[in-house]
Amino acid sequence: MVTRIPNLPLANIAALETRAVLKKTAQAHRFLAELKGVAASIPNEAILINTLSLQEAKDSSEIENIVTTHDEIYKASLFAETVTHAAAKEVQDYAFALKQGFQTVRQQKLIRLNDILTIQQHLEKNRAGLRRLPGTELKNARTGEIVNTPPQNGDQIEALMANLVEYINDDALCDADPLVKMAIIHHQFESIHPFYDGNGRTGRILNILYLVAKDLLNLPVLYLSRFIIRHKADYYQQLQHVRESGQWEPWLLYMLDGIVDTAQATIALITEMKQLMRHYKHRMRDELPKIYRQELLNNLFNHPYTKIEFVMDDLAVSRITATKYLEQLVEHNFLRKEKVGRANSYINQPLCALLIERA
Repeated sequence: MVTRIPNLPLANIAALETRAVLKKTAQAHRFLAELKGVAASIPNEAILINTLSLQEAKDSSEIENIVTTHDEIYKASLFAETVTHAAAKEVQDYAFALKQGFQTVRQQKLIRLNDILTIQQHLEKNRAGLRRLPGTELKNARTGEIVNTPPQNGDQIEALMANLVEYINDDALCDADPLVKMAIIHHQFESIHPFYDGNGRTGRILNILYLVAKDLLNLPVLYLSRFIIRHKADYYQQLQHVRESGQWEPWLLYMLDGIVDTAQATIALITEMKQLMRHYKHRMRDELPKIYRQELLNNLFNHPYTKIEFVMDDLAVSRITATKYLEQLVEHNFLRKEKVGRANSYINQPLCALLIERA
């Protein structure tokens, strides 16, 4: 049986914003505001965008059983042209799609259908677009039972997506809190299941882009995939519960809990990254004053695994100079040198340990 999906806005939205939902929403806004401030305190925004987007790409892909390691994805970022590990390549594609989507949405403060199509295209490396053929069914991973059959008609999918995009961008349609709207948007997108592949990952990117579009965050640094992995059964159960019962409160509370949990964890991570950067800065000034530059420090935190070419580009120096800088950093135990094929990678081990610990 095909699931019936209502157009947005939902009727009687006030009934969805129960006392429990509003209380949790206020808490989520408080932590989002704190996260926004902490993220702004990092001197170079690329440090957070690059490191945290890779972490999100890894976690979001893991939900779809695309599993890789931190070591593999960092090496893939160094030598993208020679990556052969399929999972690491898919994680790189996800990070690219996320960053491209962010740059677009930050500029226009809108999320167009074409933006969503472009994200999915980057993920799946095809131009299949919205589904025009039936056949997609969502099954219980454990029992194999069909639990949801999304719309099967191409025209209906197109109409539902047009309605969803209008709801995303036109706040006059619904005066619900934007975090409540984000949870509704995510449920609607996953229920439409508009693509042949890549729906889950596209939907999770859409979450963060919506927060940026609504100015709740300036940078894409809140990623719910880590929370979903830890509460994966609840995620699918609550998605389905809304379809079967029409009761939204448990789903809304689940998503708001995810925002609170993830914001707190990300605040702690960024705070520790700042402390580590400050420690490196003082040590480099004391031990290597002749090569210390803010751009060099930024490089070491922008790229958990760096290489000569990255330093050449970031500092606008020659290969000889970049090599000299990296070798001195290795000698003073700021970095660990590792041979990868015929090239060298230079690893910021304390930063990697921090990112893995917080994974």
